[in-house]
Amino acid sequence: MNPITVRGFAVASATAVTAVGSVVGVASGSTAQPNDAEATTADATLLADIPAGQQAQVQTASLTQQADAQAVQADASAKKDAEEAARKAAARTAVAKQEAAKKATEAKKAASHDTPVTPVLTTYSTAQIKALAAQIVPSGQFQCFSNIVTRESGWDMHAMNPSSGAYGLVQALPASKYSTVGSDWQTNPATQIKWGLNYMNSAYGSPCDAWAFWQVHHAY
Repeated sequence: MNPITVRGFAVASATAVTAVGSVVGVASGSTAQPNDAEATTADATLLADIPAGQQAQVQTASLTQQADAQAVQADASAKKDAEEAARKAAARTAVAKQEAAKKATEAKKAASHDTPVTPVLTTYSTAQIKALAAQIVPSGQFQCFSNIVTRESGWDMHAMNPSSGAYGLVQALPASKYSTVGSDWQTNPATQIKWGLNYMNSAYGSPCDAWAFWQVHHAY
């Protein structure tokens, strides 16, 4: 085969690959312009000039190129969809966290000691007051708390020290200190109990630590 024939075959092969791609594109639904149709016809003619044994290879190469291009496009589309889904998921997570934080804040406010406790009864027996204390004071600290209240007021929520003016179950001085927990401190023993527990925790660390101090000093 002479050089001219080889070059002609190479050009024809390359053009034929394009021709096959054009034909496949038209078959897949792409819009062909008049010039495209002429080019396709010419390219198809060149394809026909290639030996039959080479045509299948040329067609396969063209189809492989198209498949690779479609795969790249599909990968890019899938990546874009994944990024969009990730952004939406992050946005939903952020909103959920904001809602959870808002609910936690509201719950904390509702449980705040600034909210007065509404009394269930107009009068309370010693047993009822102790039962309230057992619900409020941690179980491991209740006995120590009870020891102090027994000696300070005998579980009388209206007990008053005539000398100092200390008042209530845990003998707050002045009595108005109870109001930091609730405005109903004169009628609701739970309010006095909560204030007493807070005081023992802040001043001594716990009711049992306050009881240890009381046993030495007979006051706390």
